[in-house]
This record gives sequence, C-alpha cells and structure tokens, in this order.
Amino acid sequence: MATAEKKAANAKGNDKAAVKKKKAKVTSPKVLVKVNSTYNNTIVTITDYNGDVISSASCGSLGFKGSKKSTPYAATKAGEDAALKAVQMGAKESEVVINGVGVGRQAAVKGVRAAGLRITALIDKTPVPHGGCKPRKKPKK
Repeated sequence: MATAEKKAANAKGNDKAAVKKKKAKVTSPKVLVKVNSTYNNTIVTITDYNGDVISSASCGSLGFKGSKKSTPYAATKAGEDAALKAVQMGAKESEVVINGVGVGRQAAVKGVRAAGLRITALIDKTPVPHGGCKPRKKPKK
C-alpha cells in the first residue's frame, strides 16, 4: 500500500528528488575564467576566487561533434556561452587563465570578451618542458 501512495505522489510531482535548487547570484563581480584548450576540444570554466564553479561550457556540450569541436569558431561559442551564464549571475570583470596548446586558445578569450565580461588579466599556464624527453638510443653500426 505504501508503494501505491509513493507512485501517486510521484505522479503529482511531489517527489523531493525532483526539486531543483536555483543557483545563487555571484557574491563578487570578479571571476576567474579558466580555458583548457586541447587538440580535440576547448573547455571554458568560470569560477569565483574560492574555486566554486559558476558556469562552464565546452565545444562538445554545445553540439559540435568530431573535428568541428577543435575549431576556433566552436571555442568562441563555448566562451560566449559560459560568459553569458556568468554575466546573468552578476559577474562583471574577470581574469583569464589559459592552459593547453589547442587552436581555441585566443578564440575562447574573444568569445568571453564578446559576451560582456571585462578582462583585467590574461595568464598562460601551459606547461613547457625544460630539457624535454630523453633522446632515443643511437643505432648500432
């Protein structure tokens, strides 16, 4: 009998699991925009200075598939989408941290600027090897 009551409650929409919380407004208007650009995709994540994610977008989440994900146009759209969500939450200015070697690096920054976020700093944290890998063994003659 209890299962029948639960089914009736779920049909009416009274299930506690179905309740979604609305995201709160950004407390500080300054945010961090993190751009991770690989050869296959570009991911744009916008966080506050505590590291809490405000919004994020990637080329794949916008519907680009296959080789179209790794284009500058897709990266621009991902930057715009993430920045528009953050601007609606109350963000005004940002610092941009770029990581990776993909073609969407500058394009994502362009999309963030086009969406209305003012960029105060641009930081590149792409890892660069100092000395590189060990060279291959010389062939025997």
